[in-house]
Amino acid sequence: MRIAVGADHAACELKAHLLTWLRARDLEPVDIGPPEPSAEDDYPDISQAVCRSVLEGDCQLGIMMCGTGVGSCIAANKIPGIRAALCHDTYSARLSRRHNDANVLCLGARVVGEGLAREIVATWLEEDFSEEARHRRRLEKVTALEHREREP
Repeated sequence: MRIAVGADHAACELKAHLLTWLRARDLEPVDIGPPEPSAEDDYPDISQAVCRSVLEGDCQLGIMMCGTGVGSCIAANKIPGIRAALCHDTYSARLSRRHNDANVLCLGARVVGEGLAREIVATWLEEDFSEEARHRRRLEKVTALEHREREP
């Protein structure tokens, strides 16, 4: 499985750790960047690149990291077709895939350590969308929100 992995300057160390860990599990992480931390690596830019890789089909899923994960998640969810989930525990990670069919996982490098990040990612990758009618119905409503014209 190809997984787009990106981070802003605050999460480059966690990104490097997860890239190595994912490769050791015979997955194919694609390093979206940056190669080294720089204060000019803004999470909206990297989030957009991770999401583009998922939407264009280059990667099946994406993982985006910043200091708290909040900014990355907000930016990713502005992109139609992306269902990004900010997860700091395995329960949220599991249900974000099972109930919400999340296609991008957001992590906060200043919130979770390497060990917990590995557990969250492993849980997230192991889970599939349940396909239950109630969850499909809710996702259809989310998709409708993406295409609704903005009200003043």
